[in-house]
Amino acid sequence: MERRLKDYLLIFLKGIGMGAADAVPGVSGGTIAFISGIYEELITTIGKVDFSLIKTWKNKGFSAMWKQLNGNFLLALLMGIGISIFSLMHVASYMLENHPILIWSFFFGLVLASIWFVSKEIKRWHLGTLLVLIIGAVTAYFITTLTAAPSAEHSNFYLFLSGAIAVVAMILPGISGSYILVLLGTYKEISDAVTDLDFKKLFFVATGIIVGLLSFSKILKWLFSKYETLTLAALTGFIIGSLNKMWPWKKTLEEKVINGETHITAEQSVLPAQFEGDPKILAAFISFLIGFLLILFLENIAKKMSPSNEK
Repeated sequence: MERRLKDYLLIFLKGIGMGAADAVPGVSGGTIAFISGIYEELITTIGKVDFSLIKTWKNKGFSAMWKQLNGNFLLALLMGIGISIFSLMHVASYMLENHPILIWSFFFGLVLASIWFVSKEIKRWHLGTLLVLIIGAVTAYFITTLTAAPSAEHSNFYLFLSGAIAVVAMILPGISGSYILVLLGTYKEISDAVTDLDFKKLFFVATGIIVGLLSFSKILKWLFSKYETLTLAALTGFIIGSLNKMWPWKKTLEEKVINGETHITAEQSVLPAQFEGDPKILAAFISFLIGFLLILFLENIAKKMSPSNEK
């Protein structure tokens, strides 16, 4: 089926959603790709990036190479992601600092609703499927409990590694690439580099992202082709386990002062009644409901835009 302009506009908007999610430490852009129905196409498209593209360009021309790459899809998505990250990262940082309960409630509702839609993609449930789902959930939960590394200036090679490791998490539903950067102690440094347009740092991060993305996407593509059911179960588990990070009410366990700024390096989820301060239960519930209903809206849009509904 040939895509039309409105199809690419929708892909662009999905890219904006992915970028917005990746800007928040704890939310995965891969989750947005998964629930918006483009995850497998994204992984397959990235997996096609290899030296055969150069051969196709040389023998058949740029147009054939672009078609082999699924370039229109990739361009529309990356434009959305890029615009979103550069425009919303500062907003996300502001919300996390000034209205953390509201933003975490929104994403908790969004991710909780998405679990149902993602799990529906698993066609066959058996003991192995359930076991893989549990392992995925426990793994993601464990990652959310890790102590964050102090934020400071790092070497260019460390920024490269941070980009490579974070992008692996970024394309896995449930595991946040931004949160991995927090654990590695490079989130603020990279966030500042984006805001300040520090192209030297951004170059090393981007190089790491490209290397990590091209390498890991091929592994995911192989897993989907050979073990689709188990892979979907593991990804669903990752999303379930990530809910701990998005729980709105936290108790600070450890914090450190770095370069005159206080950074929380360890925290624990608590009930609203145990929260130190105003739990903002009504506002949190409204934010949660908006996030939850947004997924229902996106699911409805996805059904209307699916090829089976085209006449």
